[in-house]
Amino acid sequence: RTIRAPAMRTLQRFQSNNRSRLSTGSYGTMPAGGSGAFLGLGEHSSRAPSVRSLAESGHHLAEPRAMEMYNGHSTLLGHHAGGFDDIDLPSAVKYLIASDPNLQVLGAAYLQHKCYSDSSAKKQARSLQAMPKLVKLFNSPNQEVQRHATGAMRNLIYDNAENKLALVEENGIYELMRTLREPDDELRKNVTGILWNLSSSDNLKDRLARDTLEQLTDLVLVPLSGLGGSGVIQQNPSEAEIFYNSTGFLRNLSSASQQTRQKMRECHGLVDSMIHYVNSSLEVGKSEDKSVENAVCVLRNLSYRLYDEMPPSSLQRLEGHRRNAGGTVTGELVGCFSPQSKKAREHYLNADIVTFTEVSKDPKGMEWLWNPQIVGIYNRLLQRCELNKHTTEAASGALQNITAGDRRWAGVLSRLALEQERILNPVLDRVRTADHHQLRSLTGLIRNLSRHARNKDEMSTKVVSHLIEKLPGSAGDKAPPADVIVNIIAVLNNLVVESPMAARDIVYFDGLRKLFFIKKRRDSSDNEKSSRAAASLLGNMWQYTKLHRDFKMKGYRKEDFLSL
Repeated sequence: RTIRAPAMRTLQRFQSNNRSRLSTGSYGTMPAGGSGAFLGLGEHSSRAPSVRSLAESGHHLAEPRAMEMYNGHSTLLGHHAGGFDDIDLPSAVKYLIASDPNLQVLGAAYLQHKCYSDSSAKKQARSLQAMPKLVKLFNSPNQEVQRHATGAMRNLIYDNAENKLALVEENGIYELMRTLREPDDELRKNVTGILWNLSSSDNLKDRLARDTLEQLTDLVLVPLSGLGGSGVIQQNPSEAEIFYNSTGFLRNLSSASQQTRQKMRECHGLVDSMIHYVNSSLEVGKSEDKSVENAVCVLRNLSYRLYDEMPPSSLQRLEGHRRNAGGTVTGELVGCFSPQSKKAREHYLNADIVTFTEVSKDPKGMEWLWNPQIVGIYNRLLQRCELNKHTTEAASGALQNITAGDRRWAGVLSRLALEQERILNPVLDRVRTADHHQLRSLTGLIRNLSRHARNKDEMSTKVVSHLIEKLPGSAGDKAPPADVIVNIIAVLNNLVVESPMAARDIVYFDGLRKLFFIKKRRDSSDNEKSSRAAASLLGNMWQYTKLHRDFKMKGYRKEDFLSL
């Protein structure tokens, strides 16, 4: 994807026509526009870093900016600089307040060109008071003036915190939301691109959420997600870009404060639009879509600390059966039945079903975030999205969020994922090929599932070999990050506590050698954590007396298991 701005020939035409005329007809297909790009990459966009699951992320989608184009081909800025010797920034800024709209367009177009990658020009433009002048042109009666004013602003604020703040202080957000109502796709691309750029500044996120969410949802998210009309996504290329910019904006906002997360969850139509777009894209085989990636990242971030931040009345409904059955913790007896017995599993299952009937009926808004149906959506993403690792990482991170903690509902959704959605196989498929970033959310999810699983023996036979494979066994092995190692050992520990099969499989798949290596490695604070986790697991494994002979055959003694 490239980012389009006024063609060079447009600026040259201004000069050759003595700035007296503008041929609008030849201009319609070359307005300012944009897509995501990493900072410093002018021509092509890259995949943005996905947002972390159990921490409010510092990663943002990179900012889109406008780009110079000539007949659809990228041109390096400066190649034609000699053609603009008679224009400078001060005169371009003066043109913005001229009575002739043609001069206003020329001034804005020159600013857009000059500020594409020149940080000193951005600073100079701000000192010349270009920001308030451009904001006043956002809602000019002349469409070309609007397009160029917003295109120039998009470049002025790209990677420039001072200009972003200046735009906001000049009442720019209000004027942008007015402009968004115009029935002009090129203009809407610019406006949503500007919003996306602004949202990368942490200090502006809460204000942006307050001033934009409801209108953006009504004007862009609901209609373009297919939620508001036929139920089918019908986007032309420009609308697809508008929606992509808007979901990028939401993705950045959703990594902000608890207050902003709450506002997003409560915004009428926002969560529904994200769910509908993801669901519809899955149905038509478009799970790799970049807007799907953004939408799933939004859902993941809105699931962060969900049970602590959801309305008390909703939480009370989800926790309602805790007094009777659902609150039993791992290893606790249910009546006279052990947790592994058939009677106990039926007892749990009946309690789950009662609650399902209370929440499954046609979820609306934030109810989607904890509804059982969302587990199926995330599962389908894990299975069908082959190329976009950011999407699958976000889906596993969202699942990790809604299965985390001691709340009863985290256990209900964990058991639903394991028993009805059969989610372990798709998750383990991802583990085999995952990079370190993906392993964090995948192993975090498996850790949660292992806490809440009813049948630890069955889970052990599926996961132990895959997880042991990821652990380092010698100094030369390529080790995953320390938090991934701690997650893996925590999974094994959760299983070993209740399943002799888990302990047996750890021995069979050469896990002892790796665990003792991790236990002895204490050369950093991170390794100290994984060492303590390994020591705890080995101590629990020693409790299985039937395995002592196997331990001794491999050369390990009681002291090796029980020493700290």
